[in-house]
Amino acid sequence: MSLAIPATPERKFGAPLAAAGLLLLGALFLAQAVSGRQALLFLVGGALGLTLYHAAFGFTSAWRVFIREQRGAGLRAQMVMLALAVLLFFPALSAGTLFGAPVKGLVSPAGTSVVFGAFIFGIGMQLGGGCASGTLFTVGGGNARMLATLLFFIVGSVLATQHIGWWFALPSLPPTSIVQSLGLFPALAVSLALFAGIAALSVVLERRRHGVLEMIGSDGQHGVGRLWRGPWPLVWGAVALALLNFATLALAGRPWGVTSAFALWGAKAFEGLGIAVHDWAFWQAEANARALAAPVWQDVTSVMDFGIILGALLAAGLAGRFAPSLKIPARSLLAAVIGGLLLGYGARLAYGCNIGAYFSGIASGSLHGWLWLVAAFFGNALGVRLRPLFFPAEREAPRLTGC
Repeated sequence: MSLAIPATPERKFGAPLAAAGLLLLGALFLAQAVSGRQALLFLVGGALGLTLYHAAFGFTSAWRVFIREQRGAGLRAQMVMLALAVLLFFPALSAGTLFGAPVKGLVSPAGTSVVFGAFIFGIGMQLGGGCASGTLFTVGGGNARMLATLLFFIVGSVLATQHIGWWFALPSLPPTSIVQSLGLFPALAVSLALFAGIAALSVVLERRRHGVLEMIGSDGQHGVGRLWRGPWPLVWGAVALALLNFATLALAGRPWGVTSAFALWGAKAFEGLGIAVHDWAFWQAEANARALAAPVWQDVTSVMDFGIILGALLAAGLAGRFAPSLKIPARSLLAAVIGGLLLGYGARLAYGCNIGAYFSGIASGSLHGWLWLVAAFFGNALGVRLRPLFFPAEREAPRLTGC
């Protein structure tokens, strides 16, 4: 889904001023109501949203372009992001502490639920028009269609919690961290070799198909202003996302996640409608019951998600691209509904999304992160084949966009 960037953006200050004001007020409120650390995590979320928008760092379009056209710039940027992340994360996770505070990775079982959940999540990425992070930052950037994707992402997430016990009981390997099982340096060597192999394969396939590699981000814009107004080269986004995820690890004691908050928001909404979600086994677990009963601003993931939306709004305003439109074709809206449900349901089954399972899972050394990558890639391949049913214009070659 393109961000519909105008050729000559007209900069208006309402959106960026509103976003900056809300970020400041939100941080002050969180510092008083929760803690200074929670306020900092909210601002890290804002920085993530600004980064995702300005770098147009999309997982969905990067995979779609690679699947259809063997253009691999977006995929290679993801490998740069992951390589820097493991270099930062693995030593801290091996030691168990970071700056004197305990830290742990997102390490989950690798099994049937991950395979199925990641596969349908991959389909949902292509139909919904974005991944978890992509949905949030495009909503913040003013993409009205992605509001529908987000709404049904939330619905799918909470519905999955009703059945999740059955899915998690299916065959799986126990949670496995290669940092713990192989040791720090072998785990680094294996991970970096895999990233290099994936990047090299994308280069070979792109050159075989097109003769030369596509240059991304060479738009002639330079200077300090580019940092605030964008657009950024993909590699800037890759580096910034890895550093901000590391900041999340330092502040929250665990890596960046996105979609657990969607299930929480949906559960609170269902409770408000009189549906006794608190009776479901998932929400009777101690940590989940506590989160359901507490105000949403006490949840780290929710606070960071709100920050991402506001950070993207700030970036869109600074770039002069905040121009929401409610003109959404019916078939595109239907794809958003179906895609959102698949995204939400799949993320819960797979112990996370493209951030919590793929990015942070692999950065944590979790085997389930690699299993997620493979299953989601096949889901994306099917989703790419289904997209022309909902987006007739996509019978043409796709291009790299921000979601």
